[in-house]
Amino acid sequence: MKLTTMDEPHLSIGILYEPEIIFRLNETYLLDPNGVPYEGIQKVNYREGKIWLNDELVDEDSLLFQPVRYHEASFELNDVTIGIHFHWERKEDQQFKGSLKIIVENGMLTAINILPLEDYLVSVISSEMKATSSLELLKAHAITSRSWLLAQIEKGKVLQNAANALQSLTETTEERILWYDREDHLNFNVCADDHCQRYQGITRQSTSLVEQAIEETRGMLLMNDETICDARYSKSCGGITETFENVWEPEVHPYLQSIVDNPSLPEDFDVDLTNEEAAQKWIRNTPDAFCNTNDKKILSQVLNDYDQETKDFYRWKITYSQSDLAQLIARKSGNDFGSIIDLIPIERGKSGRLTKLKIVGSKLTLTIGKELEIRKTLSASHLYSSAFVVDKHPEGDGIPEEFTLTGAGWGHGVGLCQIGAAMMGVKGYQYDEILMHYFQGARIEKKY
Repeated sequence: MKLTTMDEPHLSIGILYEPEIIFRLNETYLLDPNGVPYEGIQKVNYREGKIWLNDELVDEDSLLFQPVRYHEASFELNDVTIGIHFHWERKEDQQFKGSLKIIVENGMLTAINILPLEDYLVSVISSEMKATSSLELLKAHAITSRSWLLAQIEKGKVLQNAANALQSLTETTEERILWYDREDHLNFNVCADDHCQRYQGITRQSTSLVEQAIEETRGMLLMNDETICDARYSKSCGGITETFENVWEPEVHPYLQSIVDNPSLPEDFDVDLTNEEAAQKWIRNTPDAFCNTNDKKILSQVLNDYDQETKDFYRWKITYSQSDLAQLIARKSGNDFGSIIDLIPIERGKSGRLTKLKIVGSKLTLTIGKELEIRKTLSASHLYSSAFVVDKHPEGDGIPEEFTLTGAGWGHGVGLCQIGAAMMGVKGYQYDEILMHYFQGARIEKKY
């Protein structure tokens, strides 16, 4: 995306997808296009191919409620699911600034929040991490999130105009390689969950520090030449970040290459973790890194309460019985592998994250990838990361009784490491130093 200057964009964020949506307007809102005022609890249904508002038929294919007083008004949506498919998934009521649009998608209703980008970012920063984080971390994250968002909007435009759809699945009888990214939302810019970028309106209490971080970085973007950086981030890289192309489409971004999350190379470690021996040593140990911390004070500032339910960030371990693992893989993959005989690393990215894993069963052998497909297959929700090594426990007739996965990091590991960036902020690094550590070769430029 080539930019000189621009105005602050308004965003549309998909929040809720249900056959019935109940919400409360906490101030006066006008229903477009007729300008009828509404306030208080409202109910919208989709039935008989029509939209019904408070059990009255609406002769429109969408509803748009706009606040009379933007800064004072808010609306509340009931039972919004957060952490979709993650281990901490739950529902909560959420409040939002801006306008509420309700549209029909695939026989259901979608609630969409429309508001200016900078107000959206205030919520994202408070939703992705604690609003009590250091100012330098908040500023670094604001620029990262702003850049990612605008890059995705431009990417969506390119994909819509592309002659051929991007293929994210390659499959043979021996191999299934699938990568996941933000799907191209046709009717709004981004969704509100971790799948795009965590956004929970004004439900998470913000602070003057968050507002300061947004204001002081207003309009600032990470740039690569004349293109907005597709700036990614995850909770913990595990000591080394991953490259973009090993997680998503095979496109090399020079600012999303693998870096060691430490001011200097750890001694006695080979940091090219595409090498299996080096990966085994790295993952089974705890080399120094910015994100290698158990400081509860720091973690409590960075992580919201539900994120703190995950106790091990830098290194973790999980053990499956034979029956549990076989049932899990069968359920998540849709294939009956029989008894699981082995999990064999085939290919690793530079952070040690597996991009290809061979599952050897008594009935079926299949290699799967990329990293998120591996994480989804080996966990009831999402495995913390695909940077893991495997230990098999006592075998009878060649069938292991248990498998233990020892792993590193939390998330895909590309771009900014949130826990590492938090520690950098505490250690006195400025926001631009944090960004240049994780997005090497990029530059910061103010666009509005």
